Amino acid sequence: MGEMSEKSGENDPGAPGDYAERVLDTVDVIPPGKVMTYGDVAEWLGEGGPRQVGRVLAHYGGGVPWWRVVRSDGVLLPGHELRALDHYRSEGTPLRGSGPAAEGHIPRVDMRRARWDGQAAAPARGSRGTREDGDG
Repeated sequence: MGEMSEKSGENDPGAPGDYAERVLDTVDVIPPGKVMTYGDVAEWLGEGGPRQVGRVLAHYGGGVPWWRVVRSDGVLLPGHELRALDHYRSEGTPLRGSGPAAEGHIPRVDMRRARWDGQAAAPARGSRGTREDGDG
């Protein structure tokens, strides 16, 4: 577990580590209107799990389309539902409307139609260009 700590940037809380960078690069390539689950991202990377992906996004996800990573049931991120919903509507992400029994509730992402398998693109490692290293 110590190795994961070094990779995740816990030694320098201000800078994402290698694993976090790979998570953020993966989120960057999810196309508009599509989503991946936290577990999908971890599986696609072949490392970590849903909680690690969620932790990365909670700490460093402000600069990437965080709304494109969702729970497997399509429920929107608590506390960020309205912001996410604005993004989904502008991107045309398929949503499941609330039925009569759930009147007034926020819709979910339609996972059957919106889930992306990552096959159309591969993340360009380090392509986001959001960090300035200063050595080169």
